[in-house]
Amino acid sequence: MPNRLALESSPYLLQHADNPVDWHPWGESALALAHAEDKPILLSVGYAACHWCHVMAHESFEDAETARLMNQWFINVKVDREERPDIDAIYMRAVQALTRQGGWPMTVFLTPEGVPFYGGTYFPPEDRHGIPAFRRVLGSVADAWRTRRADVTAGATALLRVYDEPTADAEDAVDDSLMHHATHALMVRYDRAHGGFGGAPKFPPTMSLDFLLRRWARTGDAALLHAVSHSWHGMARGGLYDQLGGGFHRYTVDDAWLVPHFEKMLYDNALLVRLGAHLWQATGDAAVRATTEQTLAWVVEEMTAPGGGFYASLDADSEGHEGRFYVWTLAELQEVLGADTAMLAAYWGASPSGNFEGRNILWCPQDDATFAAKHRVDPAQLADTLARGSTALLAARAARERPARDDKIIASWNGLMLRGVAECARIFGDTRWQTMALTAAEFLATELVRDGRASRVFAGGAARIAGFLEDHAALGLGFLSVYELTFDPRWLRAATEMADACERHFWDDATGAFYDAAADAPPLITRPRDAYDHATPSGTSLAVELLQRVGAIDGQHARRERAARVLSAYSQQMAQASAAFGHLLGAADAEANGDVTVVLAGTPDAADFTALTRAVAATYVPGLVLAGGSQAPSEAHAGKASLDGRAAAYVCRGFACDAPTTEAATLSAQLHAITRD
Repeated sequence: MPNRLALESSPYLLQHADNPVDWHPWGESALALAHAEDKPILLSVGYAACHWCHVMAHESFEDAETARLMNQWFINVKVDREERPDIDAIYMRAVQALTRQGGWPMTVFLTPEGVPFYGGTYFPPEDRHGIPAFRRVLGSVADAWRTRRADVTAGATALLRVYDEPTADAEDAVDDSLMHHATHALMVRYDRAHGGFGGAPKFPPTMSLDFLLRRWARTGDAALLHAVSHSWHGMARGGLYDQLGGGFHRYTVDDAWLVPHFEKMLYDNALLVRLGAHLWQATGDAAVRATTEQTLAWVVEEMTAPGGGFYASLDADSEGHEGRFYVWTLAELQEVLGADTAMLAAYWGASPSGNFEGRNILWCPQDDATFAAKHRVDPAQLADTLARGSTALLAARAARERPARDDKIIASWNGLMLRGVAECARIFGDTRWQTMALTAAEFLATELVRDGRASRVFAGGAARIAGFLEDHAALGLGFLSVYELTFDPRWLRAATEMADACERHFWDDATGAFYDAAADAPPLITRPRDAYDHATPSGTSLAVELLQRVGAIDGQHARRERAARVLSAYSQQMAQASAAFGHLLGAADAEANGDVTVVLAGTPDAADFTALTRAVAATYVPGLVLAGGSQAPSEAHAGKASLDGRAAAYVCRGFACDAPTTEAATLSAQLHAITRD
């Protein structure tokens, strides 16, 4: 018989609906039952694309005897961390305090009040590599609960101290000194061989690279641009990137970007397409644009819902093996490629022995120009052969069992992707991406926003779970990018609505901080607050940037003062742990250097207006804010109008503006000059 998870809409929870474990979703009823039966709670947290979550499910949660012990001794609760980042964050902090590491699946034992007292991540079915067998853990915890209750309670009470928030020093300046320290700290860790930072495992350091690109634009330091470009190409030519279908995998287990964990997450690709658009602005590198647009095409093909929202992830596994969908034996390549095998196997680094469990992850050991010169092949011929081979392999791959897709639509991740798509549409000037952005924006505004508040997820045909800070802030930034693409005031109003919600429901003036959960959210053992940028930007860093950008348009100083207060509070931590604050450092850069707002006055569809928007799109300006259209965006920018019937551009630092211009060439010169003033 299916358990209670059969009534849920999360694909991850539904994966466990047929387990013999008597799973409960998180809620008051599970906690009440734990009280009534005087049992501890076994909380298991994971997500649909998590490889080791699948492993533990197969080994333990599908095993009848293990399930019997779990049901006898515990109230078992399953949580999708993507639906409930608040629960995940709270209990991950406890696991990290207990074990000095974290990850998923996360396994935590709680009192009936929800207070953690023991936990870890993956537990194997038998003792292995110093990790105790899961059944042994179950027995030990159950015995401690029955026979040493006072010790368990004391330990749980002591563990609550991990949630004590240190008092931040709000007097530190956010200035060029901070920018210098943060840049130096990142560059010390830069991997000059392969790009990125540090060693294996290697995650796309997108937010840190975005910050370094900003610093290059401010300083002209060519080493910073090289680090960004080198890292991009290392990722894009490696196994991290799906060379056939497009899209980046989650991370690689090595330091050379070769062997990935094969899941594809929406948020990674959202952040990377935006970086790709900015890097193309800075360099004009056609390969950067090609990778970025191939990733967007993959999002359209595999990650876009019929209504326009974006799905969460693709699994790493298929046919019971990690990566099977993406890898090839040399014999399989020969069968599909025929006479082109020799050239394309060399191009993609394929060999008889393979580079992953006897199979080949396709990657590009050399760029196209180097390969063509080395193999004495005409570049045009190489391009034709690549196109022909890629088409043939994609057709063959389509016949394989596809990785499972988590089709829930997560507000914050969708906001990030909406922003990336809208910026690509504006920068590349491609109507495909504009249509994609507008369709997504319409869906998100209609289905996920009600009465000025965002929901967390859309699944099973309905919006569910009250949105968190990151949901409101990411949607706000996405809507703002659509406004900058179209100059339709509707999207500015939508962005402003999300900024207002961040301040009204998540800001606490006493602490001078944003909380991740709303003030009116159902209480947990603590109200989570985390400014670190992890795999995605933190809710705090997104909210700070949203307040900065909306404040630059509407002129509300209170917004900008709140943003500045947060940045000041975290300035020391940003200098000391730069890699953990990639996105917040971008907001700090804007605070230290002042925002640049370009107001374009005129009719958006007119040719003269379009010429000015293309001039803006061709220039990389860190933290640029665009406003305007046929009406002034706010009273703060009143009076900025077209000149003599022609569209006009006003380049402003703060609310002090250069002389307006109607000429695209003059606007380009103003933008280049203002970056390094």
